[in-house]
Amino acid sequence: MVAFGKKLKERQIQEWQGYYINYKLMKKKVKQYAHQIEIRPLERRYVLKDFSRMLDNQIEKIVLFLLEQQGLLASRITKLGEQYSLQQQPEISKISEIREAYREVGRDLLTLLFFVEMNAIGLRKILKKIDKRFGYRFTDYYIKTRANHPYSQLQQVFKHVGLGAVVGAITRNLADLQDCHGSYLSIYDQPALSLQDPIVDSIKAAVDRLSHSTDFLHFLAQHALIMQEELPSATEEDADDQTFHFISLILNLVNTFLYMVNSYIIVPTADDYSLRLGAAATVCGIVIGAMAVAQVFSSVYFSAWSNKSYFKPLIFSSMVLLVGNTMYALAYDLNSIAVLLIGRLFCGFGSARAVNRRYISDCVPLRIRLQASAAFVSASALGMACGPALAGVLQTNFKIYGITFNEVTLPGWVMAIAWLIYLLWLWISFKEPLHETEEQQIHQGLNAGQVALEKGLAQPLLLGSEDKQQDEDGDKECDEREEPSEKSHRPVRSVVSAYRLLTPSVKVQLLIYFMLKYAMEILLSESSVVTTYYFNWSTSQVAVFLASLGLTVLPVNIFVGSYISNMFEDR
Repeated sequence: MVAFGKKLKERQIQEWQGYYINYKLMKKKVKQYAHQIEIRPLERRYVLKDFSRMLDNQIEKIVLFLLEQQGLLASRITKLGEQYSLQQQPEISKISEIREAYREVGRDLLTLLFFVEMNAIGLRKILKKIDKRFGYRFTDYYIKTRANHPYSQLQQVFKHVGLGAVVGAITRNLADLQDCHGSYLSIYDQPALSLQDPIVDSIKAAVDRLSHSTDFLHFLAQHALIMQEELPSATEEDADDQTFHFISLILNLVNTFLYMVNSYIIVPTADDYSLRLGAAATVCGIVIGAMAVAQVFSSVYFSAWSNKSYFKPLIFSSMVLLVGNTMYALAYDLNSIAVLLIGRLFCGFGSARAVNRRYISDCVPLRIRLQASAAFVSASALGMACGPALAGVLQTNFKIYGITFNEVTLPGWVMAIAWLIYLLWLWISFKEPLHETEEQQIHQGLNAGQVALEKGLAQPLLLGSEDKQQDEDGDKECDEREEPSEKSHRPVRSVVSAYRLLTPSVKVQLLIYFMLKYAMEILLSESSVVTTYYFNWSTSQVAVFLASLGLTVLPVNIFVGSYISNMFEDR
């Protein structure tokens, strides 16, 4: 992983070099505080005040330059508008010339947006660094005192105030200069009809990346445990767009939905099925939990398999789930609880959720990755609700060629047919994405200078003195505390090596997640037994109850993640 300081230096616009955040200087200041604290204690107020003054100066430098550039862009747009208004009946060549001039302003605006993005990431990283180094919660103090102030300059950087007006002016004028310029309607009258122009599309993508989309989508992406990469290059986005296949993404989301339906469709009838096979009603807990137990092992080999392919794991998963559901349905006629349990274990061994997550993380372009992550969580929640609801509908009893189709076997048969249809669709429509070596070749063709960055080669810069070399080494050492190492990005080959990569805080979070899932599975597994015993509920009533619980999962998670969690400080 290349340190952010080097990335910043490599991607700076040379003419604007003096207006970027001085990330290196601020890191040295953090190290200086740490050194002084070792010699003699420093007061908290001194550190807050001194570092705040430095940050204020850096942000003021960025903002004043940003306002200056916005003014230059606005002036150019005004002059182009005056040129167009002076032409009573402009010729086609003149319109094309003015349109190209607007596009040139758009290209300069893209450069300015990238300038803002680089500085915003730098500010965020340096705030995170001082919090991590001293535990002062400096970020909380600084944001509270600066962001809501009437003369806030921080809003200019993080909310890109004013740039929206420039984007709107370019978009509107380009739309007016299209062939349909005789219309009385504008983009404000028809907001749904977006302007099809490559420059405008690039600007919108840059603004979306800078804004990190909406809070709703950002929460869902975090809930899906799909990480977002910072600071993508233009060539990386171009390569992603070239290799991305939308139908393959849809197939991954359908796989997620079907698997969650498969997990919960048997819950309302599992106790009845166990009784009919001569076992106790409470054995339904083992029947339901067998799938989750097998998923523990399947997640390991599917994760390793996805290093080489996405198509083959999904094919294998669909075939195993097809066999597992068939065995689950046939257990009734075979009168075997063992076949029932083996069928559920097969369903768990076919869990490809690790592949689904990784496909979104690795193969979906950054500009729509948040939306894809949100769709992943939504598909999971919807499947959790649809499973019990579908079980409530399958209340019938008949035989075909000696095979029984009733309320306990139909969930297995329905899911077997669904996985068969999905398997055929997957075989016909899925497109295997390019993997690391192939992607590097594409990136090399797009821009040879990005290859070293893609491979993570961080060669030392040729500096003029040993002091500068020592400074770079110190910066690298400081960055390594924050940035994940290259070793952490290599494919994990064993459970032990994966466990070693986990930090204590991650282990605590995993334990909490385990207890949450443990409590939820107990509730779901025994719901049909408890409600039947105490309330004499029918299968349909249990199905409605469980479907209602499933529908509350996503709204409750959003409420807790977006509002309740903001009421307490992180530790």
